[in-house]
Amino acid sequence: MRSGLILKKIGMSRIFDDAGNSVPVTILKLEENQVIKVLDRNRNGYFAIQVGTGKVKTKNVNKALRGHFAKSSVEPKRILIEFRVDENMLVEEGKIFSINHFSVGQKIDVSGVSHGKGFSGGMKRHNFAGLEATHGVSISHRSHGSTGNSQDPGKVWKGKKMAGQYGNVNKTVQNLTVLKINDVDDLLYVKGSVPGPKNAYLTVKDAIKSILPEHVIKPAGLSENNKSDINTSDKKEIVKDAESKTKSESIEVKNENLNTQNETEQTDTPVDEASNTETIDINKA
Repeated sequence: MRSGLILKKIGMSRIFDDAGNSVPVTILKLEENQVIKVLDRNRNGYFAIQVGTGKVKTKNVNKALRGHFAKSSVEPKRILIEFRVDENMLVEEGKIFSINHFSVGQKIDVSGVSHGKGFSGGMKRHNFAGLEATHGVSISHRSHGSTGNSQDPGKVWKGKKMAGQYGNVNKTVQNLTVLKINDVDDLLYVKGSVPGPKNAYLTVKDAIKSILPEHVIKPAGLSENNKSDINTSDKKEIVKDAESKTKSESIEVKNENLNTQNETEQTDTPVDEASNTETIDINKA
C-alpha cells in the first residue's frame, strides 16, 4: 500500500477520446505535498506517512504545531493528513511528491466532504417517490409517509430515513479512472465526479478494490526524479550545443587558414614571374 496525495478540486470539464466521444472529467491540482513525519511500528505501532499541503501564515499556527513542523525542518502547512503505508513504501521526511505518483489508466479512490445543502426533505435527501398527487392527498405530496411502528415499540427507530441535513459528510468514490496527467501544471484528470465543492481539498489514494499497475512508481513519485531527468536532458543539450559550436569554430578556423594560404600563393606567383622576366632580359643583354 502506497501513500496517497492531497489534491485540490479545480472543477469539471470534458475531454474527447479517439472515437470522438465526450467524457466528463474532474480536474484535480497538486499543490506542494510534503512529507512531514514518518511513523514507525516500533514507536507508533504502525507504518504511516504524514503529508501536509497548503500555505498558512506562521502567526496563525499554534506553538504545538510550530514545534511539530520545526522538528521536521519544513514550513507550516494548512492541512495534515496521515496515510497508512507498507514498510517498504515509506518516504523520507521533507520529500515532495510529484503528480507522476499516479499513472494514466490507474484506478483511484477519492475522499472528501460533500456539498452541504442544508435541511432537505425526504424526496431530495433519500430519493423517495412521495405520495400520490391525486384527490384525497391534501398538500402531502412530498411527505415521506409514516415513520413510527404503532404501540410496539412505540418509538421511531434510530437511523430512520427522514428529512434532515443533506450533504456536508465524508464521502468516498471508489474505482475512478485517471484519464490524463499534466506534468507542467500538476493536473490530474479523473473520469466522473468527485465529492466536494470547487477549491476543496481531497485525498486521493490507490484503489483498494483494484490491482495496482506494475508501471507505477514505488515507493512514491517524487519531484526529485523529474528534476534529475530534466537536468540530465538539459546537460545533454548543453553538451551537444557546445560540441556543435566547437565544430563550427574549427571549420571557420580551417576556412581562414585556407583563405590565407590562397592569398599568399596569389601574391607569390607574380613575384616569380617578374624575377623570371628580369633574368631573361639580363641574359639577352
